Amino acid sequence: MKKLAVLASLAIGLCVMALPARALDDPSEMLPNPAQEKRAEAIGAQLRCLVCQNESIEDSSASLARDLRHVVRQHVAAGESNQQIMAWMTQRYGEFIRLKPRLAASTLLLWAMPVIALALGGILATLMLRRPRKTEPLDDQEKKRLAELLREQEITR
Repeated sequence: MKKLAVLASLAIGLCVMALPARALDDPSEMLPNPAQEKRAEAIGAQLRCLVCQNESIEDSSASLARDLRHVVRQHVAAGESNQQIMAWMTQRYGEFIRLKPRLAASTLLLWAMPVIALALGGILATLMLRRPRKTEPLDDQEKKRLAELLREQEITR
């Protein structure tokens, strides 16, 4: 019974730790309107922290991310659409601010890289497998050793 309680509390602890953590430093950062706050979080989750680079501004605790969260919330409170806010951020910080860049001529290579890598890997593997293997005939000493090994194997059977 005691083990079950320990396992249950451990499972609950792991579930709580698995919840996404938001980096809001101060509850006053949140917008009073829950719908607007949810929109601001969704927009912030699409924007890259320029300091951390692999986190969204919602997940980062960097001061620049805090400033960007504040800017996003100002724009949301002002009634701007998601597209307007993303356009403003992209115009100001470039396409790099987006965690998922748009498909455009400038990002085409970025989006095509996984396909290109798989194709090159497949071509390389095919060439390596089709390449004729050059084998040299066994010399007399190697033939003798092979015959001995085969005799030993037949004896052990």
